[in-house]
Amino acid sequence: MDKKFENLSIYEVLKERDLIKQITYEDEFKEMIAKEKTCVYLGIDPTADSIHIGHFIPLMMMSYFQKCGHTPIILVGGGTAFIGDPSGKTDMRKMLTKEEISKNVDNIIKQISKFISFEGENAAIIVNNGDWILDLNYMEFIRTYGVHFNVNRMLDAECFKQRMEKGLTFFELNYMLMQSYDFLHLFETKGCKIEIGGDDQWSNMLAGVDLIRKIHKNGSFCVTCPLLLNAEGKKMGKTVSGALWLDEKKTSPYEFYQYWRNIQDNEVRDVLRMLTYIPMDEVNRLSSLKDEKINEAKKIAAYEITKLIHGEEAAKQAKNTSEELFENSKSSDNMPTIAISKNLFIDNEILIVDLIIHTNIAPSKSQARTLIEQGGISVDDEKVTNTNTKINMLQFEKGYIVIKKGKKVFIKVILEN
Repeated sequence: MDKKFENLSIYEVLKERDLIKQITYEDEFKEMIAKEKTCVYLGIDPTADSIHIGHFIPLMMMSYFQKCGHTPIILVGGGTAFIGDPSGKTDMRKMLTKEEISKNVDNIIKQISKFISFEGENAAIIVNNGDWILDLNYMEFIRTYGVHFNVNRMLDAECFKQRMEKGLTFFELNYMLMQSYDFLHLFETKGCKIEIGGDDQWSNMLAGVDLIRKIHKNGSFCVTCPLLLNAEGKKMGKTVSGALWLDEKKTSPYEFYQYWRNIQDNEVRDVLRMLTYIPMDEVNRLSSLKDEKINEAKKIAAYEITKLIHGEEAAKQAKNTSEELFENSKSSDNMPTIAISKNLFIDNEILIVDLIIHTNIAPSKSQARTLIEQGGISVDDEKVTNTNTKINMLQFEKGYIVIKKGKKVFIKVILEN
């Protein structure tokens, strides 16, 4: 427990930071947490070797639960990863091997430890649902627990709707049962009464609460947090090179910092209140800044979030790199670097449009051309105005070139054999 939170209700803490989107049995929940400290669990399926920005808010929520004296249980889905959550997907997920899942679990545990502590009186617990799911007798399981699930209600759940368009497999339909059984197992073995997660998990989480209450007739709850959305209402977390990962090998600390430094003015408050520990009085002050002054709030948000994920030294380096590039107009060794093969060059030349594609600055030739025509591309500080421009290998004489997209994206391009 964090002494600053000793006398605070987790409900009030989460409400103040707008971290509650939906909650079951709200009055009963408030009454329960006022009387006792309980276990609270968050499930993360190890379908990749890193967690990404979509896991950030649930982990912050879990961090606050621990600060208020509750015990976190992080459930890594070594069992459910064999199925894959169909929520929000139009296609069936790739099936992973045991070896891939095991490696992913190890990496994810390291990243989670940045949010919660595995030491102290309410130290976090790590469990793997593969320990109880993989050895289940399927006929026994369906006979015992399947009777509590109404298929009509399941098919009406938001988590299955997108998959229904292309065809939901029976394999995937089992995911809701497995996740519900996870909650029941933790309720019975750890006394866990609360499941938390992103709001896109509401249907699955609600099914778990219903299963426990049908069998045990008493308190189980789920709480969802908002999804992190940008000014257009789309999920945040896309960079020049793809998803915003918490693994520095996938998303460098500089690129991570720069993502938050470049958020829209009207996104500042959401980012500060949900993704940092900055007190709400200061969040309100920073997010009320106007015009050029709001950039100071963005710098603080970028620094604090990068420090949380990558450590203070990496955050300082990313901040310094950003200032060198954008405020002092200097090149920097820490900017994102992409290597391209010399084989892409024909007679020692490559079209700028093709180079833009190969460096992930634009996903298609038409978008690359549009960027050039709108004056959005520079190479080594010289604006490119012709879509037929060719880049010669001689321009790499110093070892690299720098492509600039707009005012905020710098990519160092190097050659590899």
